[in-house]
Amino acid sequence: MLKPENLDEIVKQFQSLLPEDMRQTKNDVEKNIKAMMKASFQKVDLVTREEFDIQSELLSKTRSLLDELEEKVKQLEKKD
Repeated sequence: MLKPENLDEIVKQFQSLLPEDMRQTKNDVEKNIKAMMKASFQKVDLVTREEFDIQSELLSKTRSLLDELEEKVKQLEKKD
């Protein structure tokens, strides 16, 4: 998921684009933008880098095991 400090930076950039009179309602705007962005990111179903790396490693191990099993099957088929 997106780190809070990254979200804060995005909110600050968005606020800098607002007209001056809207900046006066900074707290309300900030809360609404954060809530909207969190909801959007949750809908996208993002994963953390750590979760991605774990799944990638698991997939790699599974692939290696599959390759070994395929080789064993080939050897067994040759014996017949």
